[in-house]
Amino acid sequence: MTTTPSAQDRSLRRLSTPRAAGLAGVAFALLFATSLALLRSVTPEDPFAGTPWTDDAGGRIRVALSLMPFAGIAFLWFIGVIRDQLGELEDRFFASVFLGSGLLFLAMIFVSLAVAGALLAGIGAGGGLYSGDTVSFGRAVMLQIGNVYALRMAGVFMISLGTIWMRTGLMPRWLAAVTFVLAALLLFVINLSLWTGLVFPGWVLVVSLLILARQRRA
Repeated sequence: MTTTPSAQDRSLRRLSTPRAAGLAGVAFALLFATSLALLRSVTPEDPFAGTPWTDDAGGRIRVALSLMPFAGIAFLWFIGVIRDQLGELEDRFFASVFLGSGLLFLAMIFVSLAVAGALLAGIGAGGGLYSGDTVSFGRAVMLQIGNVYALRMAGVFMISLGTIWMRTGLMPRWLAAVTFVLAALLLFVINLSLWTGLVFPGWVLVVSLLILARQRRA
């Protein structure tokens, strides 16, 4: 005896990754790099150097703050694209490290930018709401969260993904090797310059372009 599918069963469809999702990494790389460059251009290497945030600096920070949420959304899509590429090859251990470090990176970047936004709001309120010491402390917190913790989590994200690629052969071995080198740069050399953080969006851009090239050939 055969059973006919109900109307509800016939209306169900298997979800598939949208083709446009491959552009998420490109969008993240461009938005994050622009936001980071704007912040770095107005933030001194030494947060206690006493350099004030002028009106021009405030304008750049506002642009950076408006771009970063969209960069974060694109990064979540990028993680989804990577997991879709892995498919059944995904290992629970490496997937946990990969996903956890990516989410931690994004959360701490948002917290760092939130501190910057709070400082800017306090300075814009006038009336001496924030003293110079308060602004310096806030900038130090912002740099500690963004550089010491967030970008190191980005390095862990890269190492876990490079290890997955090396073991599965899903991506070229040269990309896995370059990933390990750049991840070490973020883990151990990030304190030398604030601009070192641009390594991460550059790496995401290369990975995304390779994925898009594979999708085009397919």
